[in-house]
Parts: sequence; structure tokens; C-alpha cells
Amino acid sequence: MIPKSQNLTQSESQVSRADRERLLRHRAVTLWFTGLSGSGKSTLARAVEARLMERGVLAYVLDGDNVRHGLCADLGFAPEDRVENIRRIGEVAKLLNDAGVLVLTAFISPYRADRERVRALLQPGQFLEVFVDAPLELCEQRDPKGLYRKARGGALPEFTGVSAPYEPPSDPELRVDTAATPPAEGVRQVLALLESRALVPRPG
Repeated sequence: MIPKSQNLTQSESQVSRADRERLLRHRAVTLWFTGLSGSGKSTLARAVEARLMERGVLAYVLDGDNVRHGLCADLGFAPEDRVENIRRIGEVAKLLNDAGVLVLTAFISPYRADRERVRALLQPGQFLEVFVDAPLELCEQRDPKGLYRKARGGALPEFTGVSAPYEPPSDPELRVDTAATPPAEGVRQVLALLESRALVPRPG
């Protein structure tokens, strides 16, 4: 994005992200959970967040519904609004990473290109895509918010998986099959990913 105003100067901090990482004793990365509504993104992200905090890792979840109550309250679900929604979240994740926070995002983020733009926004190795994979039929059975029922009834136009597309990751850092994987095992897989890259301390 090019700022509308040209009268801007980037202010550089005397404290680097690496300085903050040394203080916190873990790396600042973004775990990007993507998948259909009802796939289990928020449930998994929240559980991982809690486990990380137990280890002394400063972690924070950016949740799709939550940001639409404030930061993105002016956006709907038209394709252009979805693009802008993810752009804003990417910028917030970048700021939080700079502050030393390990960020977990839980967004459908249906378009592959939008997710790749966020990856490009962050430093190499700082964006880890987690595909929370569950078949549409199972997501509809779960339907925790009753959204699929509304979409099938025509009350929710442009609903991902029903009347709007979802583009699954082609090469995610991790795929969690929530149709076959118990929640605790999904959490273990995410933590193992972070540990294998020496991004967070191992327990004990």
C-alpha cells in the first residue's frame, strides 16, 4: 500500500525486534490459521495460545470475529472487503511481531493471494501457515454459529464454502486434519512445529 500522504517519514526505534526477542526468550512469528468456518481455527489457536503462555511465551490471538467488532467494523464480506480485512490483519501482525509478540491469527482468509501477501510483508521464516483442514460436510454439521444454515437459506450471501470460494493452501507449513485429529493432538502438532524451528523454548 502506498500512503495517501507524501509528507511522511518512517520513525526508526532504537530497540530492535531481536532485542525484544532476547528479552522475552522466544521468537516473534505469526502463525496463520486458515480454514473454513467451523473447521476449528479459533479453538486450536486459543488452546495453543494458552499452552504457550504456560511456557512463558508472550502470545496473542487475532480472531476474525473479534477484529470485525473494532478494527474492521467498517468491512463486509464482499471480495474487496475480504482483501482489505486480511491486509489490515497482516499489518497488525507485523506490528505485534515487531513488539516481540508471537501472533496467532484465526481467519478464514479464503484467498491464497491474500495470505501470500501477508507472508511477503513479514520477514522470511516469520509467517507459518497452518491449514486447519476439515471437510465442508463436517463444518456444516458442527455449524457452531448457525452460519451455514443461514447461508443455505439465502440469508448470508457470499458465504465461504457455500456461495463464495475457499482456496486451500498449496504448501502450508502445517496441516491439521481436525476431522481425524483430537484437539490435544492438534495443539501438540502446532507446538512441535514451533519447537522444531527453535522458535519457542521446549518445556522443562
